[in-house]
Amino acid sequence: MNDTPVTGAEQETAICVSHLTKLYKLYDKPTDRLKEALGLTRQKKYTEHYALNDVSFDIHTGETVGIIGTNGSGKSTILKIITGVLAPTQGEVRVNGRISALLELGAGFNMEYTGLENVYLNGTMNGFSREEVDARLKAILDFADIGDFINQPCKTYSSGMFVRLAFAVAINIDPEILIVDEALSVGDVFFQAKCYKKFEEFKKQGRTILFVSHDLGSICKYCDRVVLLNKGVKRAEGKPQAMVDLYKKLLVNLDDGEEPAEEANHPSDSEQAEAVRAATEEKLKTDDSLTGGLMMNPNTVSYGEKQAEIVQVYTEDAAGNITSSLEKGKPFRIHMKVRFHENVADPIFAYTFKNLQGTDMTGTNTMYEDTPIPPMKAGDEITVTFTQEMDLQGGEYLLSFGCTGYRDGDFRVFHRLYDILNVTVISTKNTVGVFDMNAKVSFDVGRAD
Repeated sequence: MNDTPVTGAEQETAICVSHLTKLYKLYDKPTDRLKEALGLTRQKKYTEHYALNDVSFDIHTGETVGIIGTNGSGKSTILKIITGVLAPTQGEVRVNGRISALLELGAGFNMEYTGLENVYLNGTMNGFSREEVDARLKAILDFADIGDFINQPCKTYSSGMFVRLAFAVAINIDPEILIVDEALSVGDVFFQAKCYKKFEEFKKQGRTILFVSHDLGSICKYCDRVVLLNKGVKRAEGKPQAMVDLYKKLLVNLDDGEEPAEEANHPSDSEQAEAVRAATEEKLKTDDSLTGGLMMNPNTVSYGEKQAEIVQVYTEDAAGNITSSLEKGKPFRIHMKVRFHENVADPIFAYTFKNLQGTDMTGTNTMYEDTPIPPMKAGDEITVTFTQEMDLQGGEYLLSFGCTGYRDGDFRVFHRLYDILNVTVISTKNTVGVFDMNAKVSFDVGRAD
């Protein structure tokens, strides 16, 4: 890695990543590694794993850039190489500016030291004198807001206190480039809001921010540009919404390999949505999985008398993609296919969203929606689609399905699938509570004479 400052025409580039490759050798046994190191074998005793493979991109001064990708795509690896924690196998990184990085919770902290001692330790590691840390100490302590715990050993801290102090140090040492890797997911909602407000201040000051996050709402809201990694390779880079849409395709193996358009497919683009839905229907003809390719909760509870059986469920975004990541404020669809093993006169189909604590958030069924279903015979199949707008707050939810009805005057549960899908709601604006009432704000100012 070459982190010498760039000059002249390159001054507008804060970080230049050029043909970066990181190769790991994976050995079946520790003895194989030893034999190779000692030259005792000429046979290849390892398999090659590319955490990164020929990745290149530039980050310009003042940009906020996000890196997204599936697990194992190389996101954290590339941040560690940029910050000098790891050395690349090939390629180089050039950095123009002082970096402050928050890569792992408590990285660089001595657990036996107090919080205050660690503030000075980290300041020294970043090239500050004690006097310079003294000048920033109040801002650090105010931002961390951990009270008297600042004088206690860090080994006594909760994970929340840890990240508050680590982030406070990282952003108050006047970095020109701030790098963050998922650290904000540990803090509470108020601390996260405080951090993102600091992001806004940094952007206005022309600072450069690079961060990895699975919070796609934050990616869309704060990033000027997004780099999408997949299996160690840069799949694409561009506008946040376009990259999020492509990422959702990667999650269900619907990536067609084409470069995304400059602008994302929006719900108003009905032709694009219908084209995607047609491709989805073709895929489902050969995909008889229960969740249409979406990840299924291994703890799903399934029960019922099985006069009817739910054979496929999935969610679809406004652009027609099968995905478990849905955007707040946008239309989406819930699909359930049911196969009947016996004659049923008046079946009822239902879905329910729960939060991760198991509390029902919302749901409906065909009876509530006054949509009577015709009598079904043994061997029949029906696909029921619920179309609505997503007004739940950003976050994680569990989706359940049910097919019920009446036989001989008694209510029967034919088949239920509890908590089968995990749905992520992507939001760039949340309100208080569990759903958004879509308020419109107006005001009338009376001026004093």
